[in-house]
Amino acid sequence: MNSPSNGFKNESDELANQSSSSLHPNSPEPQKGPISFLSGSITSLSFSFLSLFISKKIVIYFSIHSPNYSSPFAQSIASGFKTLIIGISFLATFTFGFIGLGLFLVFIRSLIEGKKEKTD
Repeated sequence: MNSPSNGFKNESDELANQSSSSLHPNSPEPQKGPISFLSGSITSLSFSFLSLFISKKIVIYFSIHSPNYSSPFAQSIASGFKTLIIGISFLATFTFGFIGLGLFLVFIRSLIEGKKEKTD
């Protein structure tokens, strides 16, 4: 980052340099390996399947227990709430699944790059 034009040092740069140098003065930042990517992928995909199971149960519950209110305003709020809960549950399913798939692809890529480095 460039220094400010007024000649003073930026406090955030100074604090960042102090905190990073005090933790490990001589060691570079460790890199993530393939095992880390694989374990993250498995964890995320597990959460995805758990979220899918919960989402299915939520849909079944709301389809069996439909709200019957005499007021159209209350019926509208209940319908909106039901839609919100179902949408959030499937959003969690998609998010965990997409992250798990991405980490698995990074795992595959790290294995391919590791083989290329060994052959060079």
